[in-house]
Amino acid sequence: MCGLTGFLSPSAITSSDDLVRLVNRMATTMFLRGPDDSGEWADAAAGVALGFRRLAIVDLSPTGHQPMTSVSGRYVIVFNGEVYNFKELRAELERCGKAPNFRGGSDTEVMLACIEAWGLQSSVRRFVGMFAIAVWDRTERVLHLIRDRLGVKPLYYGLFDGVLLFGSELKPLRAHPAFRGEINRDAVALYLRHNCIPSPYSIYRRVWKLPPGTILSISPGAMSPPDPVPYWTAREVVERGMACPFTGTETEAVDRLEELLKDSVGLRMIADVPIGVFLSGGIDSSTVVALMQAQSSKPVKSFSIGFHEEGYDEARHACAVASHFGTDHTELYVSSKEAIAVIPKLPGIYDEPFADSSQIPTYLVSEMTRKSVTVSLSGDGGDELFGGYNRYFQGRSLWRQLKLVPSPIRRSIARLLAACHPNLLNTIYRACEPALPHHLRQSLPAEKIQKVSEHIGAASPDALYRGLVSHWNSPEQVVRYGRELPTPLTQPDMCPEQSDFTLRMMYLDTVTYLPDDILVKVDRASMGVSLEAREPLLDHRILEFAWTLPLSMKVRESQGKWALRQVLYRYIPKSLLDRPKMGFGIPIDAWLRGPLRDWAEALLDEGRLRREDMFEPAPIREKWRQHLDGRHNWQYYLWDILMFQAWLEAQASQ
Repeated sequence: MCGLTGFLSPSAITSSDDLVRLVNRMATTMFLRGPDDSGEWADAAAGVALGFRRLAIVDLSPTGHQPMTSVSGRYVIVFNGEVYNFKELRAELERCGKAPNFRGGSDTEVMLACIEAWGLQSSVRRFVGMFAIAVWDRTERVLHLIRDRLGVKPLYYGLFDGVLLFGSELKPLRAHPAFRGEINRDAVALYLRHNCIPSPYSIYRRVWKLPPGTILSISPGAMSPPDPVPYWTAREVVERGMACPFTGTETEAVDRLEELLKDSVGLRMIADVPIGVFLSGGIDSSTVVALMQAQSSKPVKSFSIGFHEEGYDEARHACAVASHFGTDHTELYVSSKEAIAVIPKLPGIYDEPFADSSQIPTYLVSEMTRKSVTVSLSGDGGDELFGGYNRYFQGRSLWRQLKLVPSPIRRSIARLLAACHPNLLNTIYRACEPALPHHLRQSLPAEKIQKVSEHIGAASPDALYRGLVSHWNSPEQVVRYGRELPTPLTQPDMCPEQSDFTLRMMYLDTVTYLPDDILVKVDRASMGVSLEAREPLLDHRILEFAWTLPLSMKVRESQGKWALRQVLYRYIPKSLLDRPKMGFGIPIDAWLRGPLRDWAEALLDEGRLRREDMFEPAPIREKWRQHLDGRHNWQYYLWDILMFQAWLEAQASQ
């Protein structure tokens, strides 16, 4: 895991040394992504420079140093991530007589050999892994930027007066003299809906995120960036899977899934440094632990984090799972004071506004894990691939019931629920809980009930889903001079033709929530402490297989992840996993009324909001008042504004 950066300028600076010094300054801003080594390469005649920070994982020797030049000298590469199947690719090159005399044992060297032997696109399609890549073709004088299929690794790029800047983070772009940091108000509107800024947009005008599964090819002197070209799309995978579904038995499906999972986990255990695993005790992370331990001759190192507040602690469940598998387990119970101490670090870690509050425990568990290992596997992706989120079955059931109720009655019910105090909703829920089926039980009932109440007047399934996953539902009324740009969430025609509501939700989460929220959260938090996080459930071969399975092998009896559970039940008793799904969250709602109140009040000050002229103060102040007096839990809406304000304040101080 590393950090890459560089630029392509239409007019070269006076010498290669000048380019090297500039790109070194850019790369140094990402020290935490690569504390072990750094490197630069430049060609003054072409106006191109590549910079690199290395976190050494595979081939710790100098032969893994980047930027790296191919044997022929044609290609120069900087590469962030891992190509896990590099040993198989190396063997294939050797079998067909296209292998050079390899100098070391890194995946980077194998990637270059593949590109020379098979070409860029053909090679990238063979790579199994997570990666952001920049390749300079010295013969064609073309720069290629490539991002992995699911968007695990980030890659930003921007064009300023013909100067192309790119990097794993925004920090190196800001370090280049051509950069101009004009805030994109339209992206801020998207941020308020999504609690993150979705691809391909960024917080800055003229800066974009390279979409997952695409290649951008650009020559010196281009005045506008060309459109990225897909080499893999989730949409095509979904359409192909639905057209050619799996036809075997349920047992055969579970066998095949277990085989794919074992291979994926095994590949991600390859490292020349200590490895571990994040363990929450849920289905996804427990499956990863089970398959890691099955392939390890010694106890796997597992890590979990806990909170003392009711409804937010999964550590005890993780401990039970760890005990069953006999892992070398470490857990940390964090106080509110320790968690709150992370907040000032967030703008620097995330580089642009990001408001998934589970960023705090993710950072804390990464920080703890890094003390023992350099690589940690995680269970991210299981919900999106195998139907794990409660909304997949509850949303479908809710819509079936809502469409039978006339709209005026629905609106009346919504007003009634919205008027109820959260304490009253919790009391009613607790009284009814013993009679509720397992799939309807909630760890944070008032929060979920109030969220649903806001959207029961939805006119269509797509509108209901959009409401359930959105934060601010009318962001254009909050962001001054901002308008929402099109995303799959707001433009249903960007989805594959699919009438089933649950499958539409799963697809939308895979192309929006997963890459733009979940994977951003994990990448920035882990790299903020120089820890490499690997996601075995997001091997593209698993995703492709999952979309061939019928929905009944994912969601069954109002419970998600059926096929994944069947794999896990081969390794662990069901009793250790039979509980309601919990989110990886923290009690932001209570903290905003308590220890964070003064901090929040300063950032939400009406005069300040007016001076900054980014937001309309009235709706924000009203939600703040309602939150403080307990009439409504607006924690997510307020956290969006607070994280933007904290980011803006940090930018002003730089």
